[in-house]
Amino acid sequence: MVAFSGSLGALMSVNPSSLHLPTQPGVYLFKTEEGRVLYVGKATHLRDRVRAYFAKKPDREMIPILITKADRIDCIVTSTPGEALILERQLIREHKPRYNSLLKDDKSFPFIALSNDEEPRILYTRHPPKGAKLWGPFPEAKAAKQVIKILRRFFGIRDKRNNIPFGYIESSNFDYTQRINAVISVLDGDARLLIESLQKEMDEHSDNLRYEAAAQTRDMIAAVQHTISQQIIHSRFYQECDAVGFANQGDLGTVVMLSTEGGIVVGQSQYPLMHRGDISESISRVLSEHYSQRRPPKTILVPAPIGEWMENWLSERRGAKVVVKNPQRGELTKLRRMADTNAEAQLLRYQRKESGSLEQRASDDGAKVLGMKSLDHIVCFDMAQLQGDVRVGASICLKNGRPEKKEYRTYIVKDQSMDDVRMMRHVVERWARKQKMWPDLLLIDGGIIHLKEISSLLSKMDLSELVPIAALAKRDETIHRIDHEDLILDRHGRVLIFARDEAHRFVNNFHKKKRNKKNLSDPLEAVEGLGAKRLQELLRHFGGRKGIEHASIDDLANVKGIGPALAQRIWRELH
Repeated sequence: MVAFSGSLGALMSVNPSSLHLPTQPGVYLFKTEEGRVLYVGKATHLRDRVRAYFAKKPDREMIPILITKADRIDCIVTSTPGEALILERQLIREHKPRYNSLLKDDKSFPFIALSNDEEPRILYTRHPPKGAKLWGPFPEAKAAKQVIKILRRFFGIRDKRNNIPFGYIESSNFDYTQRINAVISVLDGDARLLIESLQKEMDEHSDNLRYEAAAQTRDMIAAVQHTISQQIIHSRFYQECDAVGFANQGDLGTVVMLSTEGGIVVGQSQYPLMHRGDISESISRVLSEHYSQRRPPKTILVPAPIGEWMENWLSERRGAKVVVKNPQRGELTKLRRMADTNAEAQLLRYQRKESGSLEQRASDDGAKVLGMKSLDHIVCFDMAQLQGDVRVGASICLKNGRPEKKEYRTYIVKDQSMDDVRMMRHVVERWARKQKMWPDLLLIDGGIIHLKEISSLLSKMDLSELVPIAALAKRDETIHRIDHEDLILDRHGRVLIFARDEAHRFVNNFHKKKRNKKNLSDPLEAVEGLGAKRLQELLRHFGGRKGIEHASIDDLANVKGIGPALAQRIWRELH
């Protein structure tokens, strides 16, 4: 192998052709000036592969970030693409580059197992005991756990601590072996008798008006049916065979390996990775990692061809011929597609994790814009008095960039003399008097006048040093702070705009509910001095609401207990 190196300097201004990269297969490394490896990739043609990173429209989202942060590119030439793949894996393992860091074995989905004890125990585990009978793996843990509870309850099966379930009454009609056989039948797919028993229980609850209990039993039936449907079917075709599943969304990809022995699935491994756009390449990268630590099986089922050189390497690792198939029909296709289903489930899981990290990065970005250490805890206030006299306020909370709904608060402002600024002060003061933990930033929807008013309040409450404050004006998205220059937010600091918009949405929804509730109520209830007794007197006198609405002020004043002043207030409210 031969090593080459090319300096990038201000990377985007460098002509890639000046890097003098070789045309052979090999591995390339993006590095910083300090020598830290950011990314390792392999190529059949190094020059063409590296030049692709400088395209005007890169094919992956992480490329602009990578070429901005890297200062040089090193290359190592190999004899074949297969050698490049193996070297790439070794370098990733050695350097753990940030932008390759997702390539790791992450065993995940658990099994339902029956131990081989004299009185078998039923377990939900990622590490089944030796000799146990297995079902799974199960992508959705909740339903599988529910099924174990149901099986223990109905058949009296011991748990991992060797306990019989509380409340189970031993029956002389069925010994423990018979009960275990019934559980095996259910887990093998024949849940008919169990479901019939549950349906009878549900009907009994329903007939006796115990609707909540009936709903719980209904959910038990759904859990049994769903868990049974999750299983990979046992088959005589699954003899020392691994199935490879793949799913991706943009740069993020996931490869799942399902392993079988003796006709059943006995293991599962999954590898999240940075997907480069070529399924065969991503699959090959994982196969080289997975089988570098274990002997390949006789048969491997793949979603796309992997190349003759990869098949040869697998056979060398096994010491015998490895058959690589891409089945299109039959039992092996079911297993291969089940691997895809598992890969899709894992991809969704990793997307959620990635989403969380993106939100944290948004918080970090906002802190950087404001010159603060962190913005992991933001509280934002907004007010609403859009129609009528319903006047409300609300506060929302973001933690690590994500809404913390349990800390959302609403406030009703009853003092009609307040303007928008004083309403804000009133609401913030009520909030502050109940706080025990202070946010990194108190954000208010408003301009410099709102900022000064709330800042004055915090000073009066001796909270100025504890609670940094800012106001975000909608015009030009301008951030106002005391003793700081105004900032106009662009794509940076979006977490602040999100907080303001979320507060605006929340307070408007609350305002709408209050307004609708008020509109649905009797307008006469809002008349000062008109209690229930006087209202009943009016209804009796005029024969109903229509008579009251058509009455003059004099007519109203003549009713017992009303008088001229109250009559005028009633008439104004109705007209």
